[in-house]
Amino acid sequence: MVKIGLADNHPVVHFGIKSYFKEHADISLVGIVDNFNMVEEMLKRKEIDVLLLDLELEGLSTINLIKALLKDFPKVKIVLFSNLNEQIYAPNAIKAGVSSFVQKSEKLDVLASTIIKVNRGAIIFSEAVKKNMALISKQAKSERLYRKLSSREIEVLRYLSNGKKNKEVAEALNLNEKTISTYKLRLLAKLNVTNLVDLVNKAKTLEIV
Repeated sequence: MVKIGLADNHPVVHFGIKSYFKEHADISLVGIVDNFNMVEEMLKRKEIDVLLLDLELEGLSTINLIKALLKDFPKVKIVLFSNLNEQIYAPNAIKAGVSSFVQKSEKLDVLASTIIKVNRGAIIFSEAVKKNMALISKQAKSERLYRKLSSREIEVLRYLSNGKKNKEVAEALNLNEKTISTYKLRLLAKLNVTNLVDLVNKAKTLEIV
């Protein structure tokens, strides 16, 4: 039996969740609070596996409060149950350690299945959010690599990506061919690849060129 707590401002939500889970075979609602300041006390008093938390809960002023809560209660899983836009709020929620985000417009059986999966250790977010997170990660990686590469290395990389040979790059940049070879070796090392094809592909994937 998964024990859940509900932290939400609205009595109608309290009533709906309580009614739905009253006779549920796998989930038991063991506590309800309507203010974030009461969440910690509820988690201390009750044995709660999954906390349903509304982002608009009274007293919840920043996502960092959720991060701190999870640090103090590491065994508790949090499912955000909210009307707010998942794509906007989920990336920071994921970083804070939240396990899932369920819109209040979803059917309650979706919420129930999410609670059960999250209790087993699953992290569940929509495909749009996953794509958004992957994009953020790629951009961050790209920015880190940009900082690693000198402006001259980026210049050489762009010529190589356009199919120029070492000799052609040397002529274009007014450098000798040996210097271009040295730049190429540095680029291979910095981008952690072993050949020119992979070097060019990685630069394109990370949108460096």
